[in-house]
Amino acid sequence: MALLTSHDVLAAADRIHHLVARTPLLTSSVVDECLGREVVVKAENMQLTGSFKIRGAFNAVAALPPGARGAGIVGASSGNHGLALALAGRHFGAPVTVVIPADAPETKVQGIRALGATIVTYDRTTGQRDEIVHDLSKRYGLSVVPSSDSHPVIAGAGTAALDLLRERPDLAAVLVAVGGGGLAAGTCLAASDRETKTSVYGVEPEAADDTHRSLLAGHRVDIPVPSTIADGLGHTQPGAFTFEVNRRLLAGIVTVPEDLIADSMAFLWRHYRTTAEPSGAVAFAGLLHAAGRLPPGPVGVILSGGNVDWPRFQTLLDTATTREDHHPHAAALLR
Repeated sequence: MALLTSHDVLAAADRIHHLVARTPLLTSSVVDECLGREVVVKAENMQLTGSFKIRGAFNAVAALPPGARGAGIVGASSGNHGLALALAGRHFGAPVTVVIPADAPETKVQGIRALGATIVTYDRTTGQRDEIVHDLSKRYGLSVVPSSDSHPVIAGAGTAALDLLRERPDLAAVLVAVGGGGLAAGTCLAASDRETKTSVYGVEPEAADDTHRSLLAGHRVDIPVPSTIADGLGHTQPGAFTFEVNRRLLAGIVTVPEDLIADSMAFLWRHYRTTAEPSGAVAFAGLLHAAGRLPPGPVGVILSGGNVDWPRFQTLLDTATTREDHHPHAAALLR
């Protein structure tokens, strides 16, 4: 298969622009003053189904032949890709099966069911989700749409950054969360063919740093099943396609501790009045953790999702605002 380029992201944008929302850019003078630079937040938590994932799902399902769509599609997900796949399937008239961890957030599970998809659960710590997907695909003739490791999914994900950079071509850097690596790879591609240099940094929880370790090793490595509040980023190995792009184009990886992720959810609520799930707040946590190491100039952050159960959101915010031991930037923003 040919290497992905920025042209694939442009083609995806043409294919799905009428299907997805044009999400806003959020700013805060308080955050800018605290960090000493302008920060622009791309609010993909306000996207259809509550995350950027709908971009890749729409692009991938649209690319399938009509006969394959009619036979049905299947994909594994921690939640957000499942929501996106369910909506894309409903739009294109394709039956959808989602393989999801048994402990996935209830708000995501309810949303997937409400969109008419069939759910198959597995144990996150012991189950082999890719084997389950393969078995369902073979048994029922379903087309597999991966959550990240697919050319059309990567290209679709990159349209979020394309929109961001079209509005703010002056950004010196963009930070994105890394789970399977599709959003990071798509963002790298969107930024790769521009006269103005924009560096792309991936951000991972310290407890789920498979891409960071793989980049250091020079090849994909496995890690134990992670335990992190950022449930959408709990991958054990980068995807083959995503890693190929990220190894070439990422400027670097920032890893962040769990408490800083919760802090970031709190100040995104306080200073931007927006709701981020833990995985969605990880990129902003990376900004706080590595602000001094980024190129000078305005910085973009993709807030990748906002699907979080309210009791859990409230608990994490309460924990963040009462904890005394904060990262210096987070402490200033939580006062």
